[in-house]
Amino acid sequence: MAIDDIALTLVPGLGVKGVVHLLEVFGTAQAIFAASADELAGRAELRPDVARSIAARKSHPEAERELRHCRRHGITPLASTDDAYPALLREIPDYPHVLYIKGNAEVLSQRCLSMVGTRRISTYGQRLCDELVRGLTRIPQVVVVSGLAFGVDVACHRAALAAGIPTVGVLANPLPDVTPAQHTSVALDMIERGGALISELHSQSKQRGTFYLARNRIIAGLSAGTVVIESPASGGSLATAHYADGYDRTVMAPPGRTTDANSFGTNSLIRNRKAQLVLTADDVVRELMWDLGENPATLRAKPPTPELTPDEAGLLGCFRTDDPLAVETLAELSGLEPGELAALLVGLELAGAVRQLPGNRYMKTR
Repeated sequence: MAIDDIALTLVPGLGVKGVVHLLEVFGTAQAIFAASADELAGRAELRPDVARSIAARKSHPEAERELRHCRRHGITPLASTDDAYPALLREIPDYPHVLYIKGNAEVLSQRCLSMVGTRRISTYGQRLCDELVRGLTRIPQVVVVSGLAFGVDVACHRAALAAGIPTVGVLANPLPDVTPAQHTSVALDMIERGGALISELHSQSKQRGTFYLARNRIIAGLSAGTVVIESPASGGSLATAHYADGYDRTVMAPPGRTTDANSFGTNSLIRNRKAQLVLTADDVVRELMWDLGENPATLRAKPPTPELTPDEAGLLGCFRTDDPLAVETLAELSGLEPGELAALLVGLELAGAVRQLPGNRYMKTR
């Protein structure tokens, strides 16, 4: 970790994806700041004003203040180019180049499972948190990740503490503060018992509502899988599930009663095949294919993709682009009867070749 790493994240007008792009082009923050403005604008296609700002090292004084802040508060900054950076998080396309960590940074590279849900947790949701987390105690190096928010998040953190499992809180505010402040004592317990608090935000960040959505991508990216405990038809936990699905991570959800508003979101995920139905911790372990001999910091290889039948391959050929197609369009292109079309679409879904989208549409995935 070098001062250049922090300085890179503080360049105005660059943003998370801009930082990732520069690292892909130049390799390290040090190489980026060693480049000339013309080279930055040419090779990385940066705007001239941003390129000049980097070449002039204008963000370094602020980065030095940030490093002093970290030392004063016992915060460890970790760059994506450091060996200790969590491997799974580095795989996502919009990873944060610098993580600010308070606590045990090593747990971020263990078997992380994200657990999220509504802030208005029910008695059923509380029981699910307790039982699922308690059932994970037999898994070596397991870590529970959540966002320290009200409801399901803090219930999962507390369940992990009670079960003796390290737990990580991903915050949408700069460290060392905790939001909401009511969960400060829980956060301190998490650190004392081998867990950690992390944030991508530097101390001079001004609070914005968008930080919560950005935080959700880190929750999803840290883990091999995400369990949505309870969720209404919309909310941040569904956004986390969407991120996890987009990162090709396993999304799981326990079912709830069809009349319970807190289960509308989870039931919808299961119905639309966006989440695997899980009832117990053993189900979670099976879905993630965790076993005692695997390296927890890597994803398990997926089983071989099933071979398509000639009819399935013919239907897949109707998808000439990556754009979604409605069932009516597929029927017109393929000339298939509705029953035969539906059966072939199920086969393609099971083979991982297409994915169903809202509105009875399908998109090709391979």
